[in-house]
Amino acid sequence: MMDVTLSTDEIRAFRQKIYDYYSLNRRNLPWRQTTNAYNIVVSEMMLQQTQVERVKDKYRGFIEAFPDFHALAMAPLKEVLSVWQGLGYNRRALALKQCAEEAISSYGGELPQDLEGLCKLPGIGRATAGEILAFAFNVPTVFIETNIRRVFIHEFFDGEDNVMDKKILPLVEATLDRENPREWYWALMDYGSMLKKKVVNPNRRSAHYARQSAFEGSDRRIRGIILRTLLKKAYVTEKELLCDVSIDQGRLTGILGKMAEDGLIREKDGLYSID
Repeated sequence: MMDVTLSTDEIRAFRQKIYDYYSLNRRNLPWRQTTNAYNIVVSEMMLQQTQVERVKDKYRGFIEAFPDFHALAMAPLKEVLSVWQGLGYNRRALALKQCAEEAISSYGGELPQDLEGLCKLPGIGRATAGEILAFAFNVPTVFIETNIRRVFIHEFFDGEDNVMDKKILPLVEATLDRENPREWYWALMDYGSMLKKKVVNPNRRSAHYARQSAFEGSDRRIRGIILRTLLKKAYVTEKELLCDVSIDQGRLTGILGKMAEDGLIREKDGLYSID
């Protein structure tokens, strides 16, 4: 479908299709049981690049350990990373802690309720900000994430490849249920999750689609090993880490340098530690 203009009847039919599926197949996810902005931020940061099933248990444990922005902001980074273990992409845990610190220092423990303000917070981009506005505050805003992209490519771009998000966004805006964006986006995401299991993944026809790089032997895997070691020990040397990671020293030095630059670890007098 090349023309993004939809008639009132087309919009109504599309919404009905999505809501009909949702009414019978709604996923019971723990972060849908609350509108607490902190809980929503935690869930959305966890869900970035991570499957829902992996997030469920980690979400509950994280909220129990750090029940609000203040608790997370005050917690040592080492403790935060320890609770986060198993989700991967540990920079998200650091960004989440920094986000909590910013919420406390700049917003009195609350969150800004506008797109521009949210996007200034660590680890929060356009899509995540839109999700927070919709799910925490029921604000009608337009965004695309993986499941939503899948729905619109499947329903409106049959047979078309290299579909750009800029072609999808007008459709997302046109079909948005502005009276209840929270429920509408849940419905879209559940329909998109179903499509992934039932049809050849429509997202492969997105211009933005990229296969995730192999984890085995990747820098991401090495970073994980380094953090697990540092969660067990107060300090380690580069020589000690070499025994754990089985890579050449030059590569390890580069990875350590990037982790220190990101703020995940620190180095002093040849000793590496977390916070």
